[in-house]
Amino acid sequence: MPDPRRILGIGGSPRPRGNTDILLDRILEGAVDAGADVERVHLRDYTIEACTGCERCRKDLTCSRFLDGMHLLYPELEKAQGVVIGSPTYNYNVTSMTKSFIDRLYPYYTFPSKRPGGYSSRLAGEERRALVFSVCEQEDIREMGFAIEAIAMPFEALGYRITERFPVTGIFERGAVKQHDDIMDAAYEVGRRFGGELI
Repeated sequence: MPDPRRILGIGGSPRPRGNTDILLDRILEGAVDAGADVERVHLRDYTIEACTGCERCRKDLTCSRFLDGMHLLYPELEKAQGVVIGSPTYNYNVTSMTKSFIDRLYPYYTFPSKRPGGYSSRLAGEERRALVFSVCEQEDIREMGFAIEAIAMPFEALGYRITERFPVTGIFERGAVKQHDDIMDAAYEVGRRFGGELI
């Protein structure tokens, strides 16, 4: 069972010290102040191969096609009750590294012998929760496209309850979000609420 006080923060931006990193730090700061224990990872620091659909994981219950950074991240994900995951918006969606990370969570699904068919998740039934966020350059929320749901829907399918969706628009230059006290305060508050829910 996962640690009910533990949150894994996952940054999906290739740009160090950018707005996604800053918001992740601020959200986790709020969670820590609520009493949670946090671990922070940035996907850019890991080599994560794209899923090839080889289906070996159906039998092996882990990815046996590649031995890469995901094998460092699987145990971190498993032991955390909560996940905070964010990505900048790239072409109405998440970054490629965020997508590869999500696709490589496929080993947690179980399927019937006959395909196509239903599926279940080995992470379900453990009261796992997730907070998802994205940062978009344009002011119009429609320009964020599918980014938030591209994260939220797979985690819901894995058995997580999405307790917070936090879209941030109109931010582009590296570090610019620090100049917006309202956004920084809101990020802290969503993190504090999220951390408090897990305790």
